[in-house]
Amino acid sequence: MVVFMMSEPNVALQMQQPWIKFGTDAGGMDPDSVTSMAHPRSYGTFPRILGRYVREQGVMPLEDAVRKMSAAVATRLSIGDRGVLREGLMADIVVFDPETVIDVATFEQPHQLSVGVRDVFVNGVAVVRDGAHTGAKPGRIVRGPGWQR
Repeated sequence: MVVFMMSEPNVALQMQQPWIKFGTDAGGMDPDSVTSMAHPRSYGTFPRILGRYVREQGVMPLEDAVRKMSAAVATRLSIGDRGVLREGLMADIVVFDPETVIDVATFEQPHQLSVGVRDVFVNGVAVVRDGAHTGAKPGRIVRGPGWQR
């Protein structure tokens, strides 16, 4: 069962609020190795924001959306070594084409990678180059100051 809780105009209004940050509760998946169904957001949360809401609907400027996905989130979670491109900080970077980036996963066919994402760097290491996974897995768990054992 799929339940939709907000209308599209309400989603757009919420996205425009200065205190809103973008995130997802979905885990990353490899479409070539999964055997179960998934929510489309596992593959397309951020490309949907960039393609549908920024480019197609003009809900907000691209710069605001990128900030709400990166620096604003890192600041809110008090993760000081991420979120902006600055010497000495962790380099988590997504290189995308703002003219083509969009999600394509659906509820019927959720295991589809988004388009328009060219390169991804995690901790400064390329994990996606020209749309293909490099095999590198430099990621690690990032814990904010509120984490306790």
